[in-house]
Amino acid sequence: MRFITFEVPTPAGRLRRAGALWRAQGEERAVDLAHALAARLQAEGGEPRFREYADFRLPQDMCELMAGGGPSREAARLALDYLKAEGPGAPGPGGERLAYPLVEVHLLAPVPRPVSFRDFLTFEAHKAAGARRRGTAVDPLWYQIPSCYKGNRLSIIGPGADLPWPRYTEKLDYELELAMFIGKRGRDIPEERGMEHVFGFTILNDFSARDVQMEEMKLWLGPHKGKDFGTAIGPCVVTPDEFDPGRAAMVARVNGEEWSRGNAGDMHFSWAKLIAYASTEEEILPGEMFGSGTVGSGCGADLDRWLKPGDVVELEIEGIGVLRNRVVGSK
Repeated sequence: MRFITFEVPTPAGRLRRAGALWRAQGEERAVDLAHALAARLQAEGGEPRFREYADFRLPQDMCELMAGGGPSREAARLALDYLKAEGPGAPGPGGERLAYPLVEVHLLAPVPRPVSFRDFLTFEAHKAAGARRRGTAVDPLWYQIPSCYKGNRLSIIGPGADLPWPRYTEKLDYELELAMFIGKRGRDIPEERGMEHVFGFTILNDFSARDVQMEEMKLWLGPHKGKDFGTAIGPCVVTPDEFDPGRAAMVARVNGEEWSRGNAGDMHFSWAKLIAYASTEEEILPGEMFGSGTVGSGCGADLDRWLKPGDVVELEIEGIGVLRNRVVGSK
């Protein structure tokens, strides 16, 4: 399933809904999952409090939906199956629309406020490129420890959103990454059970003020202003039954020109390994976001090419879709 968060216009203003993508009659649509489940329960007649149950099982906060675990995922499947059987024009219990053409809604980041954000560095080619720029070799310790920095979960932007140019940087960069969301809490999770804790995957663009980042990291701590101004994710979160993170092609384009190409299968550390390491003596929770780090040649720093105001950056990952953002403002 492909989970999304979207807004629909109402007389009282925009209303935020948790939903799923569904192609029907040759058109991509946004499905209101809670309304669709309520309609199904009403039609079946076995649940008198069908609205309350639907809202409980499929809440509008995507992190809360993830925390619902298997029952919430099953409820989402039942909601989508109902629309597949009844058609996109089927009404909700009170006449609500259950499915919208994408042109009628505003897609937000699929998880607008992750519980936390950790970005790892798992691609050897990207690590090696950074080492070459510094005239050094890759530290052998990198092959042993899946290191990460903790980013700003409050600066997430979604597909189609503009990224304002930070006034303090001369070298703005994109980063082509895959992201994973935790769907099941745990602590001291063994690697062989790590994938049981995965909710799904999305595209991640870890925009970077590269000149500022390099200066900050000379102080032996992670990046701060070099990263925290904006991180794009989207357009949807795809569940593991519909996406293979071990073989997906990854492409970055700037103004339609291909700049980067790689494959998610080139990660040195597996997702299960990242989960096992992160959960050591620490509880991880549904709604936490893990980034893969940049795929080899997946950023301007690896290519000595830099973004400019007005550039449109498109990241595409096979099996997920395209994440598009425009850089606005001036240096």
